[in-house]
Amino acid sequence: MPTERENSNEPNLSPQESVDAPGRQAAMPFILLTLFIDILGIGIIIPVLPELVKDFIFNSIDPAGKTPEELKAIVDSAAGWYVGWIGASYAAMQFFFAPILGALSDRFGRRPIILGSLFGLGIDFLIMGFAPSIAWLFVGRILSGIMGGSFSAANAYIADISSAEDRAKNYGLVGMMFGLGFICGPAMGGLLGGVWIKLPFFVSAALALANWLYGFFILPESLPKENRGSFTFAKANPFGTISRLRAYPLVASLAVVFVCLSFAQRGLENVWVLYTGYRYDWNELTNGLVLGLVGLMAVIVQGGLVRPIIARVGERKAIMIGIAVSMCAFLGYGLATQGWMIPVIIVFGSVGGITGPAIQSLVAAKVDSSEQGKVQGALTSLMSFTNIFAPVFYTTGLFSYFTSKGAIFPLPGASFLAGAVFIFLGWMVAARVFRKFPKDEDGASR
Repeated sequence: MPTERENSNEPNLSPQESVDAPGRQAAMPFILLTLFIDILGIGIIIPVLPELVKDFIFNSIDPAGKTPEELKAIVDSAAGWYVGWIGASYAAMQFFFAPILGALSDRFGRRPIILGSLFGLGIDFLIMGFAPSIAWLFVGRILSGIMGGSFSAANAYIADISSAEDRAKNYGLVGMMFGLGFICGPAMGGLLGGVWIKLPFFVSAALALANWLYGFFILPESLPKENRGSFTFAKANPFGTISRLRAYPLVASLAVVFVCLSFAQRGLENVWVLYTGYRYDWNELTNGLVLGLVGLMAVIVQGGLVRPIIARVGERKAIMIGIAVSMCAFLGYGLATQGWMIPVIIVFGSVGGITGPAIQSLVAAKVDSSEQGKVQGALTSLMSFTNIFAPVFYTTGLFSYFTSKGAIFPLPGASFLAGAVFIFLGWMVAARVFRKFPKDEDGASR
């Protein structure tokens, strides 16, 4: 039977040639700005969400007969439990919906999926801003998880428009946008949260909806009709898309590494504010500024160092170096005894940021254009799968236990030490994968 491409009257253009056609110029700046505003809105609420949960908990407790220290211990322990399950609910929804949205982007294009996700994110922030209880925070995060497919569609978008020479650089620029978003977002969240704890949610809603409006008029489509694939729910469900990775053996093997690193990173994200508040008594502003440093270092590393490092040592060695640095940084976070040590560790650990772009470059090089959305959706789904369990494991489990009176011994940094173990497992798997696949046929790796 003739294919859709054969029946089309349009010229047979490659994805890169199609994006470079008239009306599709400067697609990369468009998607980078989209990601920046998206991450900015998410970063704003990071310093305040755990504090808002604590406020709800504190207002529900009878303070009679309890000292301020006892009240703080009760609130901190309970907050770890709620923050963990809120994060798990977000991840569960993203696990199921990210591959569906990724597959839909392969069938109908990247643009409508990205725009729909951004609009849903704006509504999510409004729900959380007006939330009268912790239950409504759950509702907001569930909706945000459903709309979380914008990242897999955005990664597929970048794969569509990137040449082999520019692929690693472009994914490094994505990391730079994440870094810029986390420079401005947490710092703004800390400042705005100091004015009113719910103000960051409304600012985030405005930014997300403004980003949606911007994309509606500006963002071009990256996937031409002749390069689009089919869509079936059998292939779009998370288990179907993950099983699809078997068609790309190297990608499937790297997915295991991805899971180990993702599980560790999700622990850091969910425990950070709880940990620094408990151990160093940091408030929203301090956390916002320190997380801003994380973003600044991400910009420096991923915007300026990714391309020369990968060009010099190759994707594979960059992955191994980045994983090793990240493991050392996690050990540092868990063992640091003074707050001033944390910024020093952040600067050192930022070099680990070369890992993500190097992995994405290898993956994009091995996957057909008609399946980029499915594969990126599968990777996003795997990340979400780890995040279903990570918040519960790290916050509800390790942090709540090792900061409670019933702990065998106090160890507030237990979550970071456990993360270092998972990163080490990822390093071992990566070493085995690269021995098993010593050469990459398309030349994307050294």
